[in-house]
Amino acid sequence: MSAYGALVSLMNIIDTLEKHPSPPISINEKQVQTLTQNITFLQEFLDGYISPFADSHKAYPLERRIADAVYAAEDVIESHIVDQIHSGSTIVADHEFYHNLQKVIEEMDLINKEVKSIAVEAQTKQKPVAALSASSPTVKENVIVGSEEVFFEVLDKLAGNQLNLQIIPITGMGGIGKTTLAMNLFENALVKERFNIRAWTTISQTYNVRETLREVLFRASGRDSSSDLSEDKLGQNLYQFLFGRRYLIIMDDMWSIKVWEKIKFFFPDNQNGSRIIVTTRLSDLSSQLNESCIVAMKFLDKASSWDLFCKTVFGKESCPIELEKIGKNVVANCKGLPLSIATIGGLLAKSERTKECWERIEQNLNSIVINSNDGFCLKILWMSYIFLPNYLKPCFLYMGVFKEDYRIRVSMLEKLWVSEGFLKPRSGKCLETLAREYFMELVDRNLVLVDELGSTGNVKFCKIHDLLRDLCLKEAERGRFYHFIRDGPPAIYYFITDGPPAISERRVVLKTGWLFGSLSHTRSIICDYDKRASDDEKVLPSRDLRLLRTFRADVSRGHLYKNNAYFLENVLELVNSRYLAICAHSESRFSSSIDLLWNLQTLIIYSSYLKYCHVPNEIWKLHQLRHLEFVENELILPNPPSDDSDIVIMENLQTLKGVLDLLLNEEVVKRIPNVKKLHLTYYSDEMEGESCLSYLQCFSKLENLYCCTFMQTGDFLLRINFPNSIKKLVVANLSGTKSEDTLPKIGSLPLLEKLILRNGVFRTGKWETIEGQFQKLKFLKLSYCEGLVNWIVSDSSHFPLLHKLSLDHLSELEEIPSEVGEIATLKSISLIRCSEAAVASAKKIVEEREDLYGEQLDLRVDHIW
Repeated sequence: MSAYGALVSLMNIIDTLEKHPSPPISINEKQVQTLTQNITFLQEFLDGYISPFADSHKAYPLERRIADAVYAAEDVIESHIVDQIHSGSTIVADHEFYHNLQKVIEEMDLINKEVKSIAVEAQTKQKPVAALSASSPTVKENVIVGSEEVFFEVLDKLAGNQLNLQIIPITGMGGIGKTTLAMNLFENALVKERFNIRAWTTISQTYNVRETLREVLFRASGRDSSSDLSEDKLGQNLYQFLFGRRYLIIMDDMWSIKVWEKIKFFFPDNQNGSRIIVTTRLSDLSSQLNESCIVAMKFLDKASSWDLFCKTVFGKESCPIELEKIGKNVVANCKGLPLSIATIGGLLAKSERTKECWERIEQNLNSIVINSNDGFCLKILWMSYIFLPNYLKPCFLYMGVFKEDYRIRVSMLEKLWVSEGFLKPRSGKCLETLAREYFMELVDRNLVLVDELGSTGNVKFCKIHDLLRDLCLKEAERGRFYHFIRDGPPAIYYFITDGPPAISERRVVLKTGWLFGSLSHTRSIICDYDKRASDDEKVLPSRDLRLLRTFRADVSRGHLYKNNAYFLENVLELVNSRYLAICAHSESRFSSSIDLLWNLQTLIIYSSYLKYCHVPNEIWKLHQLRHLEFVENELILPNPPSDDSDIVIMENLQTLKGVLDLLLNEEVVKRIPNVKKLHLTYYSDEMEGESCLSYLQCFSKLENLYCCTFMQTGDFLLRINFPNSIKKLVVANLSGTKSEDTLPKIGSLPLLEKLILRNGVFRTGKWETIEGQFQKLKFLKLSYCEGLVNWIVSDSSHFPLLHKLSLDHLSELEEIPSEVGEIATLKSISLIRCSEAAVASAKKIVEEREDLYGEQLDLRVDHIW
């Protein structure tokens, strides 16, 4: 809903100006009061009102009018901000600004009067939606209901006696459960045991052969050293890696035989039972792939549909008798399609368990009509959108800006939500925490799919189903939430409206480098080119984009191609920016005028060509900055000026990543007291003072620390005093510090969940853990550790919560302690280029675990030394 998101965004601008230590403009106090009252009233109205246009694709005139008035207010305020910053003048009363804002306020007053009469006449309906759950949401498993027979059919084909390479097509309509079935097969213990190599790739309609080969090679080998290789060279490397191995490749969501024709030569027939599973909606494609081996997915029967519905809504509980009849009517409307059942189930799981609430949802479900080929499925999905709480709607619609089947990094998504301004602040919670809660609620409602979990169980990547993405695109077009610009004739693009265009695009997704017409009102540009853009084609910062707040360049490939790079000094002219993510040109320089970006929240710079980037002192004046990240190389951050009379405490800063030789001292700690993520690299031997790293203990909210040292002296790491708040720790010890001396200090951290030790040095040849340490550790990785021969763990209680163990390049390790195999929570062991003895001990642990507990550990072994 664009109107609600716009209201929240405007209120955020007003609040930011009120709380900013050096606001670029001042708004008349009386106008602020009136605006706040109008915004609050309209938000409350929209929270309780169901549009009479909710059951159609027509735009809702009143919502459109609200949005336009709010956009006009934003334009007046932010235009004045930009003008004021560029003029460099001090804040003075501006009668033209006052007059323009007053005109907008008068329009909002008229809307409020109209809304009040509508609310009385319509007897405002309350939506049957539960508030955000106070309990911690959990990531749901991919449940197979009603498809067990098909599951075992495919399992038999995977484990069959036929030695030649077989293609197994799984076919069925969108939402019928093809991907869920394939995922369960992929993670099955017997499948893991049978196939040495397993890899998953998603093809989609707009396939990219090179990216497909790169992804399969990366997921099969675990290495991504192929970024600059040609398509043919990637294919050859993949063929060589797979040759002689028994492998399982899953190709999800294939739409054309052409992609298979281009890549099939790179999958060797090793005559050892290798298999390739392809999921597709197209029956004729299945026949072309392997007519004799097609697995067809069918709709769920009545009993299975009800079973899936109950598991989705009630979990292990049973459906209350008074809701059973309504529930079965709702399930009948889903016509056996699992996606529809899971989606409407996600809605009801978040709604009140009362007959009145469920009846209202049933009535709305029966009345909604959507004219499309996927009518009955979209009918269900649309219902789930309509009954979303307003605070979730902008977040859900935003998922549509990403390309089909795109793996969305959750941390990036949350930063974008924050910068867009449609997250309504709640007291006591930072916006990123709020964004994570909203994200998990969308997962709980089955509107967003979990694609990959991080090492400690957090959701790292997500996806959205094609049909749900289609819904996002349709609703975004109707509500003018964002607009896609693709190849086409020169034109000025406007949102589709019933009358003449009033406000041009606020958010634009560029699928092509060519950009025609004016985007003077645009606040967000996401570059997602369908093909590589040339220097002449890519969008460039200009005065025409003066109000831009969010600019995400095509950074997914930006570090590969120099002509995707931007000059920092040009981008930083966008003084209204909140979120900037770009690939920096090798000749880029930071401008000292960076402090003019009064509301900059996120700055992410990608560059493999810009070795060191010197940041000016003015960076310490960015009060609103939340995330500063320099990806792939180092950022040289100056010490904060000690003689600055106007000291700015950067209390919002949470992430500082890619910083070289940061001198930690009392002044730095004072400036960034709330930092949560620090990625530091130290080359210099000449750090001032003996206790630079000891100041780390002063960061009481630090949760994620990466520290890499290249010092010649061997005691630099010994000076670290870690804060007890740390949950994730990566130590790359290239300075020769004895790991035996630092690990006891690390093991005593009470909240530590993830530890990666790289280039450790074990002078005594052994590591003996101490009882009572590593009590919360879930993930442990030892990589390139010199001299580690004996690892002694006297009891499994030393790592009571360990889930994953990863050992990399430990050529001297004699064995993994058998006590590790007794850890009840252990799920997987990975060994890459480890000694034969270490591999043998891992296999013994797996066998003993299965014999004693009947549990199958996931064991991955690659390249034995």
